[in-house]
Amino acid sequence: MRLRNVKGSKETIAASPLVIQNITEKKGHWNEIFEKEQPLYIEIGMGKGQFILEMARRNPDKDFIGIEKYSSVLVRALEKCEEFSGNNLRFIRMDAETITDVFDTHEISGIYLNFSDPWPKDRHAKRRLTYRDYWNRYNEILKPEGKVIFKTDNRPLFDFSLEEAAAAEWTLESVSYDLHHSPEAEGNVMTEYEAKFSSLGHPIHRLVASR
Repeated sequence: MRLRNVKGSKETIAASPLVIQNITEKKGHWNEIFEKEQPLYIEIGMGKGQFILEMARRNPDKDFIGIEKYSSVLVRALEKCEEFSGNNLRFIRMDAETITDVFDTHEISGIYLNFSDPWPKDRHAKRRLTYRDYWNRYNEILKPEGKVIFKTDNRPLFDFSLEEAAAAEWTLESVSYDLHHSPEAEGNVMTEYEAKFSSLGHPIHRLVASR
């Protein structure tokens, strides 16, 4: 994926009070970042932030952290937050591969994976956020009752994700191959990609997994 560099993005991110720095030092203490202790949810690969921002607006009784590894994308999410008055949303710039270095055992109440990079070549399968090694990492940081919710329009990636979740011994609570035309569509919060692909007639796939 080729991204256009946004001039000054790294400086903007470093100066923003919404972006947490020295993240490994926060391991086990993330609730201290927010005004009060509430269930903590993360979105890995949040893109430009439409989903995580709307989730924070709708759920003031929960805390949210958006994770994005590209500065040029994260800075767009910060722009969206200029009129957000809540205190239940923060951001991290990092690679998800090191997620267990940042979050402690059973520290997270839920994980959202939305329209993750499909890494279509077979030799890159281990980079996919639904590869079995990632499922094992999610298992470590999630609370026992926590869930992973994954959405994509990419059918091969979705089928791969179903297989990997099963291989990692997760339980598939819900599987939809056409989310927007299913009962699960009620209350669904769309990402930028989801709105675009759905408008083009692409079915949206979703799974909900737990241990």
